[in-house]
Amino acid sequence: MVVNQWVPAAHRGDAIGDSARAVRDLLRAQGHQADIFAMAIDDNMRGEARPFADPAAAAGEVTILHFAIPSPMTEAFARLPGGRVLQYHNITPARFYAPYDPDIFRLATMGRRELASLVGRTDLALGDSEYNRRELEELGFARTAVFPVAVDVGRIVDAPRTPALETWLNDGLTNFLFVGRMVPNKKVEDIIRLAEHYKRYVDAHYRFIFVGRDDGVPRYTNMLRALVAELGWLPDRFLFTGAVPDRELAAYYRYSSVYISMSEHEGFCVPLVEAMAADLPVLAYSCTAIPDTLGGAGMQFAPKDFEHAAELLGMLAFDDGLRASVVAGQRRRLAHFSAGRIDTELRRLLERFP
Repeated sequence: MVVNQWVPAAHRGDAIGDSARAVRDLLRAQGHQADIFAMAIDDNMRGEARPFADPAAAAGEVTILHFAIPSPMTEAFARLPGGRVLQYHNITPARFYAPYDPDIFRLATMGRRELASLVGRTDLALGDSEYNRRELEELGFARTAVFPVAVDVGRIVDAPRTPALETWLNDGLTNFLFVGRMVPNKKVEDIIRLAEHYKRYVDAHYRFIFVGRDDGVPRYTNMLRALVAELGWLPDRFLFTGAVPDRELAAYYRYSSVYISMSEHEGFCVPLVEAMAADLPVLAYSCTAIPDTLGGAGMQFAPKDFEHAAELLGMLAFDDGLRASVVAGQRRRLAHFSAGRIDTELRRLLERFP
């Protein structure tokens, strides 16, 4: 069978692109002809993806459109004769961007309208979490299912060591980690507010590390830095790294005590899986797809009570028995995202298209 995947842009290190490559490799191992087609291809992805203008893009017996932003791919996908599989990775609600970036606000609004245009024009609509699947169902998609993101945890667990960085991270401070883009729905400001409560009620020997691109929404990033300055934090206690290579990302996971998520909108949240793979206990505000991805693992809380969250953070950092119990639960959950399970789900998916 010829199975094509369409992604608007092919980036290395991007959750959607990395998942598409993993699925492509599984498809090929199953004996299918499988390729990825993209409208924009980064230089380091040449050979991994083919141009969308290639006529072969429309020649798949099954075509999987990875949908997260509006693009000309959407209408082209709808016009295919059959074998149309939509994989929805969610679109952040526009309201999060309203105070910070009118262009992204507009893009998010357009994206949701464009998603709705595919109702009745797909053969199968997949959410990569139950939260996403329910959204598709509420929009009116008739045939829906869940197909999780294929996460390459090898880039974390098998990454080479970084002695200089690891020595610095192992300086006696307790490291708390967040990984992801600095964007409004992630509520990074709430991690900063959590840090204030942690310092006041739990411990003063800490470092909060924020790893991920910080150039996408400049007004939001500036607000975060202004908040840190307003609270009078020591400059070495809050580290914004920007994007980092995999080996450095792995070091931050290895030498942190707790992974923190205060996000208020997630369609899946790949860093939760990476943290579980690194045996890093997760503390997460429970909302949107977070419960789906964690599946009862980690330590989740709601409502967003900062004093209570600071207490939980201290317990995860210093109670060895609790840490061991949480890590054991996360290891069990990690099996849900194994390559073997993804392979099985992929076979079941293709059985729908004889």
